[in-house]
Amino acid sequence: MSPAPPPGEDPVTADWSDRRADARRNHERVVAAALEVFAERGLEATVPEVAARAGVGKATVYRSFPAKDDLIAAVARHEITWLTRRIAAAPTDGDAFTTLQALFGDIAEHVAGNRVLAEILPTAPLREGDAPDHVEHLLATARDQGTVRPDATVQDIKVLISGCSRALTDLGVHDPAQWRRYATLALNALRP
Repeated sequence: MSPAPPPGEDPVTADWSDRRADARRNHERVVAAALEVFAERGLEATVPEVAARAGVGKATVYRSFPAKDDLIAAVARHEITWLTRRIAAAPTDGDAFTTLQALFGDIAEHVAGNRVLAEILPTAPLREGDAPDHVEHLLATARDQGTVRPDATVQDIKVLISGCSRALTDLGVHDPAQWRRYATLALNALRP
């Protein structure tokens, strides 16, 4: 039996190179299955569903993730890492509002097919790296360029995008183009 990662170590990114080959393969299958199942079903997805998708038993899942909350936390960290990387990749030169539209349109499209990200987005801790500073810089540049209201804040953006995310999820809208459209409409609320 392969041990679980040490306490505090992320089971998704933990180094499994010293584990048996079959344990590494099973862990990779569990992580891939968890990402898919939680994206499709949201936080209500179950460990047996993840195990079935991975083609392993529940005990195999529990060896890597002792509780469902550990599995959810690992999936959430994966999605927040994607989110912060996408934010960090946004260019900081040129028309800042256009950059914000493209950034949040891309995020909206990704969230459209990912129920767990839609569910955690309102409270997602964007503290990794420079993501909050990057968004604030884009917003400050847009304010300086006169393309957003002078009182627009990062919190405003988060509330607008999170609200759209929650509403579209509740309505069962899965079309990425619709999610992008509503992200654009929400950001337009910040126009002067």
